[in-house]
Amino acid sequence: MKSGILFGIVLSIILVTFSYGFLAGVYEYFPYNELNNIKKIILNEDTDKSIITSTSFEKFDTNSIIGIETKEDLNYKKTSLIKYIWKNQMPTKLPANIEENFIDDNFRDVKNLQQIDKITIEMEHGINSIAYLFIPYESNNKLIIYHQGHDGDFLLGKNTIQFFLKNGYSIIAFNMPLKGMNNQPVIETSDFGPIKFISHKQFPLLESSKFSPLKYFVEPIVLSLNYIDGSYDYDDYYMIGISGGGWTTIVYSAIDERVSKSYSVAGSYPLHLRHEAKNLGDYEQINPNLYRIANYLELYIMSSFGDDRKLVQLFIYNDPCCFQAELYEKFPYANAIQDRLEILGNEGKFSVFLDNSTNQHEISDHALSLILDDMLNKD
Repeated sequence: MKSGILFGIVLSIILVTFSYGFLAGVYEYFPYNELNNIKKIILNEDTDKSIITSTSFEKFDTNSIIGIETKEDLNYKKTSLIKYIWKNQMPTKLPANIEENFIDDNFRDVKNLQQIDKITIEMEHGINSIAYLFIPYESNNKLIIYHQGHDGDFLLGKNTIQFFLKNGYSIIAFNMPLKGMNNQPVIETSDFGPIKFISHKQFPLLESSKFSPLKYFVEPIVLSLNYIDGSYDYDDYYMIGISGGGWTTIVYSAIDERVSKSYSVAGSYPLHLRHEAKNLGDYEQINPNLYRIANYLELYIMSSFGDDRKLVQLFIYNDPCCFQAELYEKFPYANAIQDRLEILGNEGKFSVFLDNSTNQHEISDHALSLILDDMLNKD
């Protein structure tokens, strides 16, 4: 009799516990959140780690890591960056080959396109870069450097290319190294043997005191502009990049003042804001040697500084890739950059635009209109 009563009590407790556990799981009653957070910590999941650690950055003084106080500081960093990338001065040579009136059926339907010139740049270890110079029939005599990201070919940016051609801009379009129509060669390395290079993560295998693979990201632009300088007479150079191309936009405009206004879309955050793995980026985004010379905040200043120069960063809400706008809302830094530009003599501007018109990793139509308006604005 007693054993039957005891069994009934135990069974009742089990049923009540199970029922409450079921309801807690469905309706998130206590202790659902507590157990869920414990699970995520044990399993090393990213979501709550970023929430837990974010409080460590709320009191961080952004100005404490900006080492640019004078124009001399800025010029020293620029010179040091150029020397680190090229181990010498920025190159003055020209591309290996120019093929005028090149036919690419992918762009046959683009409006206001007079011709495409195919530009080929050859670099160390057999790595190349192929760019297209799109020349419009009706031109405003301004050039846009467009740079695609890690997703692949600049054909993915056809909407951007079409938009600015329609508005009279010439455009030179680039892919990141090893991406799009650029090659992926087998390189004979002295220490590791023959390696087929398919990823930026492999570039440290080529790094030495005499060579930096970072030149693969920026040298194609330098040589192409050298050619354009000698062959055309554009009034202004602008630069636009998406994702990894947004990163390239910031680094390149920091070292070449020929670019007056630059627009980086979902391209980078300062390293101290990269709380999640998806925001870490490839070799070029976290190369310590580069960012000891000029960290991201300093690069933003360098890209902005100068007469009629400006850097605009654009971030997207709920971006499925990286560098979401929500993070900038929580940890803004535009005032720190603009304040430093004022200290340098009010030469140059910096701003941030948060795009809620799309939830895709893209340059939205709204962003294109904003960029066009900003280019036309002489203030």
